[in-house]
Amino acid sequence: MEIQKVKILIIRFSSIGDIVLTTPVIRCLKEQFSENVEIHFLTKKQYKTVIEYNPYLVKIHTIEKSTNEIIDELKSENFNYIIDLHKNLRSKRVIKSLKCISFAFDKANYQKWLLTTFKIDKLPKAHIVDRYMETVKVFDVKNDNKGLDYFIGESDKVNLEELPVTHQNGYVAFAIGAQHLTKRLPIHKIISICKQINRPIILLGGKEDVKAAKEITNAVGVNIYNACGKYSINQSASIVEQSKVLITHDTGLMHIGVALGVKIVSVWGNTVPAFGMYPYYPNNSGKYTIIENNNINCRPCSKIGYDKCPKKHFKCMEDIDESLIVESLN
Repeated sequence: MEIQKVKILIIRFSSIGDIVLTTPVIRCLKEQFSENVEIHFLTKKQYKTVIEYNPYLVKIHTIEKSTNEIIDELKSENFNYIIDLHKNLRSKRVIKSLKCISFAFDKANYQKWLLTTFKIDKLPKAHIVDRYMETVKVFDVKNDNKGLDYFIGESDKVNLEELPVTHQNGYVAFAIGAQHLTKRLPIHKIISICKQINRPIILLGGKEDVKAAKEITNAVGVNIYNACGKYSINQSASIVEQSKVLITHDTGLMHIGVALGVKIVSVWGNTVPAFGMYPYYPNNSGKYTIIENNNINCRPCSKIGYDKCPKKHFKCMEDIDESLIVESLN
Protein backbone atom coordinates (compact mmCIF):
# COMPACT_ATOMS: atom_id res chain seq x y z
CA MET A 1 0.00 0.00 0.00
CA GLU A 2 1.45 3.36 -1.05
CA ILE A 3 1.99 5.83 1.80
CA GLN A 4 0.35 9.16 0.98
CA LYS A 5 2.62 12.17 0.88
CA VAL A 6 2.01 15.19 3.06
CA LYS A 7 2.25 18.33 0.94
CA ILE A 8 3.17 21.67 2.50
CA LEU A 9 3.22 25.07 0.80
CA ILE A 10 5.47 27.78 2.27
CA ILE A 11 4.65 31.35 1.24
CA ARG A 12 7.17 34.19 1.17
CA PHE A 13 6.84 36.52 -1.80
CA SER A 14 9.83 38.79 -1.16
CA SER A 15 12.54 39.85 -0.81
CA ILE A 16 16.01 38.28 -1.10
CA GLY A 17 16.97 38.46 2.56
CA ASP A 18 13.53 37.51 3.87
CA ILE A 19 13.48 34.43 1.65
CA VAL A 20 16.95 33.33 2.76
CA LEU A 21 15.75 33.68 6.35
CA THR A 22 13.01 31.08 5.70
CA THR A 23 15.53 28.35 4.85
CA PRO A 24 15.79 26.89 8.37
CA VAL A 25 12.02 26.31 8.29
CA ILE A 26 12.33 24.53 4.94
CA ARG A 27 15.20 22.33 6.14
CA CYS A 28 13.73 21.48 9.53
CA LEU A 29 10.35 20.60 8.06
CA LYS A 30 11.98 18.30 5.51
CA GLU A 31 14.26 16.60 8.03
CA GLN A 32 11.91 16.37 11.02
CA PHE A 33 8.29 16.30 9.85
CA SER A 34 8.12 13.02 7.95
CA GLU A 35 10.09 11.20 5.31
CA ASN A 36 6.98 11.52 3.15
CA VAL A 37 6.72 15.28 3.35
CA GLU A 38 6.81 17.25 0.11
CA ILE A 39 7.61 20.96 0.44
CA HIS A 40 6.67 23.58 -2.15
CA PHE A 41 7.45 27.31 -2.07
CA LEU A 42 5.48 30.28 -3.42
CA THR A 43 7.34 33.51 -4.21
CA LYS A 44 7.68 36.27 -6.79
CA LYS A 45 9.25 35.28 -10.08
CA GLN A 46 12.26 37.59 -9.70
CA TYR A 47 13.26 35.86 -6.45
CA LYS A 48 13.05 32.26 -7.66
CA THR A 49 16.82 32.03 -8.15
CA VAL A 50 17.36 32.61 -4.42
CA ILE A 51 15.98 29.13 -3.64
CA GLU A 52 16.27 27.53 -7.06
CA TYR A 53 18.90 24.99 -5.96
CA ASN A 54 17.50 24.26 -2.51
CA PRO A 55 17.44 20.42 -2.31
CA TYR A 56 14.72 20.38 0.34
CA LEU A 57 12.13 21.84 -2.06
CA VAL A 58 10.17 19.78 -4.56
CA LYS A 59 8.74 22.69 -6.52
CA ILE A 60 8.82 26.49 -6.62
CA HIS A 61 5.66 28.31 -7.70
CA THR A 62 5.94 31.92 -8.81
CA ILE A 63 3.83 34.96 -9.54
CA GLU A 64 4.67 38.17 -11.38
CA LYS A 65 1.96 40.46 -10.04
CA SER A 66 -1.14 38.65 -8.86
CA THR A 67 -1.88 35.39 -7.07
CA ASN A 68 -4.65 34.88 -9.65
CA GLU A 69 -1.86 33.74 -11.98
CA ILE A 70 -1.14 30.70 -9.83
CA ILE A 71 -4.32 29.73 -7.93
CA ASP A 72 -5.46 27.00 -10.34
CA GLU A 73 -1.99 25.45 -10.34
CA LEU A 74 -1.86 25.53 -6.55
CA LYS A 75 -5.32 23.99 -6.23
CA SER A 76 -4.22 21.05 -8.38
CA GLU A 77 -1.46 20.25 -5.88
CA ASN A 78 -3.95 19.47 -3.08
CA PHE A 79 -1.81 20.80 -0.25
CA ASN A 80 -2.39 19.58 3.28
CA TYR A 81 -0.94 22.63 4.99
CA ILE A 82 0.16 26.19 4.26
CA ILE A 83 2.93 27.91 6.21
CA ASP A 84 2.44 31.63 5.65
CA LEU A 85 5.70 33.46 6.34
CA HIS A 86 4.61 36.64 4.57
CA LYS A 87 1.17 37.31 6.05
CA ASN A 88 -0.23 39.94 3.73
CA LEU A 89 -3.36 40.25 1.59
CA ARG A 90 -1.86 38.13 -1.18
CA SER A 91 -0.98 35.24 1.10
CA LYS A 92 -4.38 35.44 2.79
CA ARG A 93 -6.00 35.25 -0.65
CA VAL A 94 -4.07 32.06 -1.39
CA ILE A 95 -5.09 30.52 1.91
CA LYS A 96 -8.75 31.41 1.32
CA SER A 97 -8.67 29.91 -2.18
CA LEU A 98 -6.95 26.65 -1.24
CA LYS A 99 -9.09 26.04 1.84
CA CYS A 100 -6.54 24.01 3.76
CA ILE A 101 -5.10 24.28 7.26
CA SER A 102 -2.68 27.20 7.56
CA PHE A 103 -0.28 28.68 10.06
CA ALA A 104 1.14 32.23 9.92
CA PHE A 105 3.93 33.98 11.78
CA ASP A 106 3.46 37.15 13.78
CA LYS A 107 4.94 40.10 11.87
CA ALA A 108 4.93 42.26 15.02
CA ASN A 109 3.89 45.30 12.96
CA TYR A 110 2.31 47.04 15.94
CA GLN A 111 5.48 46.63 17.99
CA LYS A 112 7.57 47.95 15.09
CA TRP A 113 5.24 50.95 14.85
CA LEU A 114 5.69 51.62 18.56
CA LEU A 115 9.47 51.55 18.18
CA THR A 116 9.68 53.70 15.04
CA THR A 117 7.04 56.22 16.20
CA PHE A 118 7.49 56.49 19.96
CA LYS A 119 10.80 54.63 20.51
CA ILE A 120 9.00 52.20 22.81
CA ASP A 121 10.59 48.77 22.42
CA LYS A 122 8.03 46.00 22.86
CA LEU A 123 9.47 43.81 20.12
CA PRO A 124 9.99 40.10 20.78
CA LYS A 125 13.57 39.47 21.92
CA ALA A 126 14.01 36.84 19.25
CA HIS A 127 15.51 36.64 15.79
CA ILE A 128 13.00 36.48 12.95
CA VAL A 129 14.20 32.94 12.17
CA ASP A 130 13.04 31.83 15.61
CA ARG A 131 9.74 33.60 15.03
CA TYR A 132 9.41 31.82 11.68
CA MET A 133 10.09 28.51 13.45
CA GLU A 134 7.18 29.18 15.83
CA THR A 135 4.81 28.56 12.92
CA VAL A 136 5.85 24.90 12.64
CA LYS A 137 6.12 23.98 16.31
CA VAL A 138 2.59 22.54 16.04
CA PHE A 139 4.23 19.73 14.01
CA ASP A 140 6.80 19.20 16.78
CA VAL A 141 9.44 20.59 14.43
CA LYS A 142 12.25 22.33 16.30
CA ASN A 143 15.03 24.68 15.28
CA ASP A 144 18.15 22.59 14.65
CA ASN A 145 20.31 25.72 15.06
CA LYS A 146 22.29 24.89 11.93
CA GLY A 147 21.71 28.40 10.59
CA LEU A 148 20.71 29.58 7.14
CA ASP A 149 21.05 27.76 3.81
CA TYR A 150 22.11 29.07 0.44
CA PHE A 151 22.82 26.80 -2.50
CA ILE A 152 24.69 27.95 -5.61
CA GLY A 153 24.40 26.02 -8.88
CA GLU A 154 27.61 24.93 -10.60
CA SER A 155 26.96 27.23 -13.55
CA ASP A 156 26.83 30.24 -11.22
CA LYS A 157 30.08 29.58 -9.38
CA VAL A 158 32.63 32.27 -10.22
CA ASN A 159 36.18 31.12 -10.92
CA LEU A 160 38.61 33.40 -9.12
CA GLU A 161 40.88 33.27 -12.16
CA GLU A 162 38.27 35.39 -13.94
CA LEU A 163 38.98 38.22 -11.50
CA PRO A 164 41.87 40.68 -11.80
CA VAL A 165 45.19 39.12 -10.76
CA THR A 166 45.29 41.49 -7.78
CA HIS A 167 42.12 39.90 -6.39
CA GLN A 168 42.81 36.21 -6.96
CA ASN A 169 44.52 35.57 -3.62
CA GLY A 170 41.93 37.02 -1.27
CA TYR A 171 39.75 40.10 -1.05
CA VAL A 172 37.20 41.98 1.00
CA ALA A 173 33.67 41.98 -0.47
CA PHE A 174 31.77 45.25 -0.01
CA ALA A 175 28.03 45.17 -0.77
CA ILE A 176 27.43 48.88 -1.33
CA GLY A 177 23.73 48.73 -2.18
CA ALA A 178 20.45 48.58 -0.26
CA GLN A 179 16.85 49.03 -1.31
CA HIS A 180 16.55 52.44 0.37
CA LEU A 181 19.04 55.31 0.64
CA THR A 182 18.71 55.56 4.43
CA LYS A 183 20.09 52.02 4.75
CA ARG A 184 23.22 52.86 2.71
CA LEU A 185 26.44 54.52 3.71
CA PRO A 186 26.96 57.78 1.78
CA ILE A 187 29.41 57.43 -1.10
CA HIS A 188 32.02 59.66 0.52
CA LYS A 189 32.01 57.41 3.60
CA ILE A 190 32.48 54.29 1.47
CA ILE A 191 35.36 55.96 -0.38
CA SER A 192 37.03 56.87 2.92
CA ILE A 193 36.58 53.33 4.28
CA CYS A 194 37.98 51.72 1.13
CA LYS A 195 41.04 53.99 1.22
CA GLN A 196 41.78 52.75 4.75
CA ILE A 197 41.56 49.06 3.80
CA ASN A 198 44.95 47.75 2.76
CA ARG A 199 43.53 44.78 0.93
CA PRO A 200 41.90 44.17 -2.46
CA ILE A 201 38.19 45.04 -2.44
CA ILE A 202 35.33 43.88 -4.67
CA LEU A 203 32.29 46.15 -4.83
CA LEU A 204 29.02 44.24 -5.15
CA GLY A 205 25.59 45.53 -6.10
CA GLY A 206 22.98 45.66 -8.83
CA LYS A 207 22.73 47.77 -11.94
CA GLU A 208 21.26 50.56 -9.82
CA ASP A 209 24.61 50.74 -7.97
CA VAL A 210 26.85 51.04 -11.05
CA LYS A 211 27.06 54.84 -10.99
CA ALA A 212 28.02 54.97 -7.32
CA ALA A 213 30.51 52.14 -7.78
CA LYS A 214 32.25 54.00 -10.62
CA GLU A 215 32.62 57.06 -8.42
CA ILE A 216 34.08 54.93 -5.63
CA THR A 217 36.44 53.10 -8.01
CA ASN A 218 37.72 56.33 -9.56
CA ALA A 219 38.38 57.81 -6.14
CA VAL A 220 40.09 54.79 -4.58
CA GLY A 221 42.12 53.38 -7.46
CA VAL A 222 43.61 49.98 -8.31
CA ASN A 223 42.70 48.34 -5.00
CA ILE A 224 39.08 48.16 -6.18
CA TYR A 225 37.33 45.82 -8.58
CA ASN A 226 33.87 47.09 -9.53
CA ALA A 227 31.57 44.08 -9.92
CA CYS A 228 28.30 46.02 -9.59
CA GLY A 229 25.80 45.10 -12.29
CA LYS A 230 28.11 42.47 -13.77
CA TYR A 231 26.90 39.40 -11.91
CA SER A 232 23.60 37.71 -11.10
CA ILE A 233 22.54 37.30 -7.48
CA ASN A 234 23.88 33.72 -7.41
CA GLN A 235 27.17 34.76 -9.00
CA SER A 236 27.46 37.58 -6.47
CA ALA A 237 26.82 34.97 -3.77
CA SER A 238 29.71 32.93 -5.17
CA ILE A 239 32.00 35.97 -4.93
CA VAL A 240 30.86 36.54 -1.34
CA GLU A 241 31.44 32.88 -0.48
CA GLN A 242 35.08 33.14 -1.61
CA SER A 243 35.76 36.42 0.20
CA LYS A 244 37.69 36.86 3.43
CA VAL A 245 35.01 39.10 4.92
CA LEU A 246 31.85 40.90 3.77
CA ILE A 247 31.05 44.52 4.59
CA THR A 248 27.35 45.00 4.06
CA HIS A 249 24.34 47.08 4.94
CA ASP A 250 21.06 45.65 6.26
CA THR A 251 20.28 43.91 2.99
CA GLY A 252 19.86 40.58 1.20
CA LEU A 253 23.55 39.93 0.56
CA MET A 254 24.16 40.13 4.30
CA HIS A 255 21.91 37.13 4.88
CA ILE A 256 23.39 35.30 1.90
CA GLY A 257 26.87 35.88 3.34
CA VAL A 258 25.74 34.47 6.68
CA ALA A 259 24.23 31.40 4.99
CA LEU A 260 27.59 30.82 3.27
CA GLY A 261 29.50 31.07 6.55
CA VAL A 262 31.35 34.30 5.77
CA LYS A 263 32.55 36.75 8.43
CA ILE A 264 30.20 39.76 8.38
CA VAL A 265 30.68 43.44 9.18
CA SER A 266 27.09 44.69 9.27
CA VAL A 267 26.50 48.45 8.99
CA TRP A 268 23.09 49.81 10.06
CA GLY A 269 21.46 53.14 9.21
CA ASN A 270 17.84 53.98 9.91
CA THR A 271 16.85 50.37 10.70
CA VAL A 272 17.96 48.49 13.82
CA PRO A 273 18.99 44.93 14.72
CA ALA A 274 16.16 44.94 17.28
CA PHE A 275 13.77 44.26 14.38
CA GLY A 276 15.21 40.73 14.55
CA MET A 277 17.01 40.56 11.21
CA TYR A 278 20.63 40.84 12.25
CA PRO A 279 23.16 38.22 11.02
CA TYR A 280 21.85 34.82 12.08
CA TYR A 281 24.75 32.82 13.49
CA PRO A 282 23.00 30.88 16.29
CA ASN A 283 26.15 29.08 17.41
CA ASN A 284 28.84 31.62 16.61
CA SER A 285 28.16 35.26 17.42
CA GLY A 286 31.85 35.95 16.82
CA LYS A 287 31.28 35.60 13.07
CA TYR A 288 29.70 39.05 12.80
CA THR A 289 30.17 42.61 13.99
CA ILE A 290 27.35 45.16 14.07
CA ILE A 291 28.22 48.81 13.40
CA GLU A 292 25.50 51.32 14.28
CA ASN A 293 25.02 54.81 15.68
CA ASN A 294 23.22 54.58 19.00
CA ASN A 295 23.87 58.21 19.92
CA ILE A 296 20.80 59.69 18.24
CA ASN A 297 17.17 59.51 19.38
CA CYS A 298 15.49 59.49 15.95
CA ARG A 299 16.54 55.97 15.09
CA PRO A 300 14.83 53.78 13.96
CA CYS A 301 12.66 56.06 11.85
CA SER A 302 11.24 53.29 9.66
CA LYS A 303 11.02 49.52 9.59
CA ILE A 304 12.13 49.57 5.95
CA GLY A 305 13.74 52.84 4.90
CA TYR A 306 13.37 56.11 3.01
CA ASP A 307 14.76 57.73 -0.11
CA LYS A 308 16.12 60.53 2.06
CA CYS A 309 16.57 61.25 5.75
CA PRO A 310 13.31 62.61 7.23
CA LYS A 311 15.36 64.84 9.56
CA LYS A 312 17.65 65.97 6.71
CA HIS A 313 20.85 65.30 8.71
CA PHE A 314 21.31 61.53 8.10
CA LYS A 315 23.38 61.26 11.28
CA CYS A 316 22.62 57.55 11.62
CA MET A 317 25.13 57.00 8.80
CA GLU A 318 27.08 60.27 8.63
CA ASP A 319 28.24 59.99 12.24
CA ILE A 320 29.39 56.37 12.06
CA ASP A 321 33.06 56.03 12.97
CA GLU A 322 34.70 54.63 9.83
CA SER A 323 37.65 53.28 11.80
CA LEU A 324 35.30 50.85 13.59
CA ILE A 325 34.45 49.26 10.26
CA VAL A 326 38.08 49.03 9.19
CA GLU A 327 39.17 47.61 12.56
CA SER A 328 36.35 45.03 12.43
CA LEU A 329 37.91 43.46 9.33
CA ASN A 330 40.66 42.11 11.54
